[in-house]
Amino acid sequence: MELSTALLLAASGLAAGLVNAIAGGGTFFTFSALVAAGLPPVVANATSAVAVTPANLASAWAYRKELMANLRRFAALGIVSLLGGLVGAYILTVTNNEAFRQLVPWLLLFATLLFAASPRIVALARAIGRHEGHHPSARAWAAGLAFQFCVSIYGGFFGAGMGIVMLAALAITEGDDFHLINSAKHLCSTLIQLIAVVLFVAASLVSWRETAVVGAASVIGGYLGVVFGRRLPPVAIRWLVIGVGAALTVYFFLR
Repeated sequence: MELSTALLLAASGLAAGLVNAIAGGGTFFTFSALVAAGLPPVVANATSAVAVTPANLASAWAYRKELMANLRRFAALGIVSLLGGLVGAYILTVTNNEAFRQLVPWLLLFATLLFAASPRIVALARAIGRHEGHHPSARAWAAGLAFQFCVSIYGGFFGAGMGIVMLAALAITEGDDFHLINSAKHLCSTLIQLIAVVLFVAASLVSWRETAVVGAASVIGGYLGVVFGRRLPPVAIRWLVIGVGAALTVYFFLR
């Protein structure tokens, strides 16, 4: 691996860990860098998912107290996340590179629009699932789980913007408790990624050399995100991600 390529991958991992810790959207950086490094699109996507998994596990571990206190509450969310992630990851394993290459600009466009509309999406979801305390109606609970299943399929297949949509799904089932929603998001994201990683490794879709570089840098970025996250306005980070997503969307459409 050339030094310039290694530096590009390390920078993408660092950026991914940083923005994932604050606002989400790290896949924009890692996937694009891996494609630029010469990996086929499907392999780049799978490698990106594997590379950022350690940072996601670290984030989930940070919420271990909340997760242990709500294991029974989150059981259904965890199950649908695993099933959806399995379906999405399987779809990727049977998708050829040319077909996925055609989908990439549309997936990036979709994820970018999600980030741009995220405040309204989450607010709408909260309005739909508004309830007293933490006990949604049976209809809201079922709708939230169905929504989460769809989010998990998307997450297993591509993943960019997954966290934003997941916040909307969890706002329906979990109400307005930020720590509850955030801990559930980290649990569900981790489960989706873990099941996807198993399938990607089994299908030999992972390029391990690039994974090592991006993964190590993403852990450092995740740590920096926790340290400096309180000093950086989340809205500024979100608009940075939107700008990067928009630029990448245009680039992949023009390729």
